[in-house]
Amino acid sequence: MVEVRDDVRYLASHEWVKLEADETVVVGISDHAQAALGDVVYVELPEVGSRVAAGDEMAVVEAVKAASDISAPVTGEITAGNMVLETWRERVTELPLEAG
Repeated sequence: MVEVRDDVRYLASHEWVKLEADETVVVGISDHAQAALGDVVYVELPEVGSRVAAGDEMAVVEAVKAASDISAPVTGEITAGNMVLETWRERVTELPLEAG
């Protein structure tokens, strides 16, 4: 089921943004976009310290079905990445393939 969150603002391009109390902005992609992509095989996150302008490509999500560019919804500096994705990205090629 697709979750629509009340604590974020959605863009037509399926990114979402959330303004934190310290005025940082957290960016993600909608459940709808995740479901449309299917099984994710690779995530390329922006480099911490890099600057992005609103509308610039800042990340890429590659899935079995397609690859999708993630655009920066605002102008600013990348201050952190999702550590879960960083760990997953490093481990994805180490995971065993299941034969069926």
